[in-house]
Amino acid sequence: MIPAAVLRVCGRPPSLEKRRPPVPGAGEVPISVAAAPITPLDLLCASGTSYFGTPATPYVPGVQGVGYRDDGTPVWFATSAGMRPGDGSMTAAVSVPYVDVVPLPRGVPLPLIAALGLSAVAAHSALTRTGGLTPGETVVVLGAGGVVGQAAVQLARLCGAGRVIAVSRSADALDRAVQFGADGIVALRPDDDPMSLADRLRDASGPADLVLDPVFGVPAAAALRVLRPGGRLVNLGSSASPTAPIDSATLRSGSLQVLGYTNNALSTARRAESLTEVAEHAAAGRLTVAHEAVPFADVAEAWSRQASGDTEGRIVLTL
Repeated sequence: MIPAAVLRVCGRPPSLEKRRPPVPGAGEVPISVAAAPITPLDLLCASGTSYFGTPATPYVPGVQGVGYRDDGTPVWFATSAGMRPGDGSMTAAVSVPYVDVVPLPRGVPLPLIAALGLSAVAAHSALTRTGGLTPGETVVVLGAGGVVGQAAVQLARLCGAGRVIAVSRSADALDRAVQFGADGIVALRPDDDPMSLADRLRDASGPADLVLDPVFGVPAAAALRVLRPGGRLVNLGSSASPTAPIDSATLRSGSLQVLGYTNNALSTARRAESLTEVAEHAAAGRLTVAHEAVPFADVAEAWSRQASGDTEGRIVLTL
């Protein structure tokens, strides 16, 4: 028997139980799990309110994780736990379809890769593929305190951005963004409106080429106003608001592009390419995010803290 975090009631934390090890099916890879992050998607699916519908319970959550194949090769892997029937990464051993397994460089810090994971893949793919970042461009990163935003600040620089401007409500997050290489920072205020925030953004960035936006709302509407003609805003989420006060004149006068991004649109091959690049940067010490390693036995308490936001960065369960 092996330990597993089992969610029996949607909206409540999973609890530690013992389960039989999985038996690999055709085309599956057995993996000894080393670490599993508690991600926003895990929390959303387990709430029973996601667009995937209410998950069948009981199940083991965890849409991604890291571990080792039988031959000792370190790997990252994805699951569909919470989105489709079946168990996820929050257990000591899994069997995963080979297309969802990505080999990692030996010696790579696995808890860090778990923390980066699909959030860093989203930042990388949104910048380079959807956003079409080219060397020398100015990039504005909204939501720079989240894992996507933290990764985006560093990846924009690594991908050749000329200037990177970080935007966040958190003073600590802005200090961290400077350490990560941001050329300028802008603090969000509770009373911001698109015009006033746009003025502060413009002072920090000048005309921008690309906005990476995991927040939407007023910050997105303000950032559109600082884009140069033909500029692009790539939206990845709506943590500030599900709607934004965008005006037609701003869009039309600059021939601006507003683009949507989701990891769900990536092929497994594209996802593996981005994850491999992310892992190489992390292994070389060029990419990191705030994260906290927590023993697997403390899963219920860790889950509650991640859900409440009472933590610094991403919690990673370690086995």
